Amino acid sequence: MDLVDTLDRTIVEHLEFDGRCSMQDLSDLTGLSRSAVFARVKRLESDGVIQGYTVKIDRKKMGLEIRAFCSVNLKLHERAALEEFEHDIGSYREVKSCYHLTGSSDYMLEVHVPDMDHYHKFITRKIAAMDNIAQVKSMFVMNEILER
Repeated sequence: MDLVDTLDRTIVEHLEFDGRCSMQDLSDLTGLSRSAVFARVKRLESDGVIQGYTVKIDRKKMGLEIRAFCSVNLKLHERAALEEFEHDIGSYREVKSCYHLTGSSDYMLEVHVPDMDHYHKFITRKIAAMDNIAQVKSMFVMNEILER
């Protein structure tokens, strides 16, 4: 894979902002022909620079009123214990993102649920039920200022 050039970066940044923009829009933006833009986009996809396209939703309209960040500490930190946690956490639809961290927490989870009752059940029946959990701390989003 070659490094991305300035035109590739412009294309990727615009697609990141608007994943549904047309090849014509990208052509107008870059000054390249539509076919040249299309070829670049396909190369960026095949090289793994562009890993997919997603839909941004209004969580509240989907009934997901609660957005929480959970810092998780594990009891054991051996490779097998980390891999087991990472495998298991990936099976929970409530978890929208999971990051392995440095510092005072081992992992940070982003969780979306309809209400506090669902959050309580998620924590007690799924997260706390895992054998290797030492501690979970929850922080709830009061207001979203910026998300990109």
